[in-house]
Amino acid sequence: MVNSNYNPDVLNCIANLSNDEVFTPPELANRVLDLLPQDLFKSPDTKFLDPFSKSGVFLREIVKRLDRGLESQMPDRQLRIDHILHNQVFGIAITELTSYLSRRSLYCSKHANGKYSVSRFDTDGGNILYVNRSHTWENGKCKYCGASQAVYDRGSEAEQYAYMFIHTDNPKQFFGNMKFDVIVGNPPYQLNDGGGTGSSATPLYHKFIEQAQRLKPRFLSMIIPSRWYSGGKGLDEFRDKMLKDKGISHLVDYFDSTECFPGVDLSGGVCYFLWEREYNGLCEVTTIRHGKKTVLTRPLLEPGCDSFVRFNEAVSILQKVRKKGFKSFEMGVSPRKPFGDIRPVSKGDTMVYAYPNNGYIQKTQIQQNREWVNKYKVMIAKAYGERGEFPYLVLGKPFIGGPKTCCTETYLVLDEFDSEKEAKSLESYVKTKFFRFLVLLKKNTQNAARGVYSYVPVQDYNTIWTDDVLYEKYKLTGEEIAFIESLVRPME
Repeated sequence: MVNSNYNPDVLNCIANLSNDEVFTPPELANRVLDLLPQDLFKSPDTKFLDPFSKSGVFLREIVKRLDRGLESQMPDRQLRIDHILHNQVFGIAITELTSYLSRRSLYCSKHANGKYSVSRFDTDGGNILYVNRSHTWENGKCKYCGASQAVYDRGSEAEQYAYMFIHTDNPKQFFGNMKFDVIVGNPPYQLNDGGGTGSSATPLYHKFIEQAQRLKPRFLSMIIPSRWYSGGKGLDEFRDKMLKDKGISHLVDYFDSTECFPGVDLSGGVCYFLWEREYNGLCEVTTIRHGKKTVLTRPLLEPGCDSFVRFNEAVSILQKVRKKGFKSFEMGVSPRKPFGDIRPVSKGDTMVYAYPNNGYIQKTQIQQNREWVNKYKVMIAKAYGERGEFPYLVLGKPFIGGPKTCCTETYLVLDEFDSEKEAKSLESYVKTKFFRFLVLLKKNTQNAARGVYSYVPVQDYNTIWTDDVLYEKYKLTGEEIAFIESLVRPME
């Protein structure tokens, strides 16, 4: 039976525009705001900015907190609301549509100077700005966001996704050099670069973070995809800077994005963080996975690592692995296109493993690593994705290619050997949960290029490896073993 008194929050009901621009549920917005020092909401001087407002939920929830926090100082409700809306809360919308949504959420009217606005402004937009901007093309790309001119040069009548906040050299211009105490929100995540979606799209969220930092706020908090931990196109410099930034005091990580955004599947998960201008220390990392939460205060960049170890429970495991004469498995893995550009045909002296159908090629036509052809090779798919399956396989099944074989770029060669015994040893190692768990620490999309193997140790390939043998070798505790086996399922 439907409760006739049920009055849902409309901002919980708005459908997402896409996985690139995800609306924030009010509950999530409040969890982000909970990270801030709550005294900020008791000061009539604190200034807040959401520079990529979509529904206006952050601004609305900030106003609610200020309304309560300033009640004793400003007893008159209307004067209090007027002060908050005119002097403390500011936004920049990402599109014309979201500017209307944001004003409706904040002012109860899409026109800030209209008769239904809860606080009358002189302008239609009030303190929520929107100007339709265009990309600035240089050599076929936008110099601000990297958008492809071929894809986004659409003319003035179509939405160009030239987001106002990042399409300028001077973000201070929007509100007259105003100094903001808090910048908070959920930025657009990516732009299609013309080559598809997902991992082939161009990330954008780091540009919003970098632009916000130019405004030098006291506090900065954003919700972003977790791919930046160890991957993402063009994110190497950003990742290095973030992982070494001791101003990040809190990081909340959702391995499954649907636990953060119900119904929104973002490969690699999602996170939000709090950066503090005056903070310099370790980060309180909260990991949320299938309803279970763990909290550990630690550096974002563990010693000897080049990416963020996203599971708190994994830190002790990785430390044990790296202490025992560690040599990275990554060094033996082939790059993309192990044998160069291979075009299989129906006849030839060398078999080609290819997708969807195997074929043949003349050995003399192989462009690189020709010396591997007559060896035993352990191969694996370069990409493997799984949706809704848990625990995870993480990787596709490895297989052995004997002498007189090669492969297309669909596969990687994990290593090559003179004997079949060594190849079978490596194959058994790859199939262990231990091996695939260490890959999972780096693999946050379906792509499984050589870099995802960097936390895996090399073994002696003269024996058949099992999880029990590996757990004993690295002296893992029962709790650590249980954690691995909760994430990774057996490979039949």
